Amino acid sequence: LDDTDNPFLTDFAAGRSGAAFQAQLFSLLARHRQQVGLRQSSLFNQQTVSDYLFDKDKIYAYLNLDDNELFIYQRLYDLLQGDVVPPDLVIYLQIPTDVLRRRIRSREREYRENGETPPDPEYLGELNDAYTHFFFHYVSTPLLVVETSHVDLEWGDTALNDLLKQVRGMGQGTRYYVPR
Repeated sequence: LDDTDNPFLTDFAAGRSGAAFQAQLFSLLARHRQQVGLRQSSLFNQQTVSDYLFDKDKIYAYLNLDDNELFIYQRLYDLLQGDVVPPDLVIYLQIPTDVLRRRIRSREREYRENGETPPDPEYLGELNDAYTHFFFHYVSTPLLVVETSHVDLEWGDTALNDLLKQVRGMGQGTRYYVPR
């Protein structure tokens, strides 16, 4: 599910009161629906690749919601969490905030041409710090942390094959990988 499908994101980005809570609940419920679907399809498929981790929804909740909203969100999250099958492996693409901001700035024209507003640099920093904190403490499943500051998003065959070798060689715990 692409977050552009969330009808509350525009109001959230515009700073409308209450929109963060609406956007967060919509996202949580949409991800839960997907996870339940994945669980049912896993009876027929041996492998599923997803571009998100259900648990990471809490990163945005803690960053964007006030205490009262967070209380309600956490109660709903706790009810839904039991339906989610934990992944066999999580890959976290880590990047320093300054590099992330530079990459976003280089795409600013693309954002504008698509009628979008680039993320606020301060919010981007807070979000990146929250991701770093979350994954530093993440122990639920094996975790491969890939440091991407020197990696172009269009990986070549050599880099991609090396990453796949890292994935295949993962055991328990956390492994840090810096592509060459």
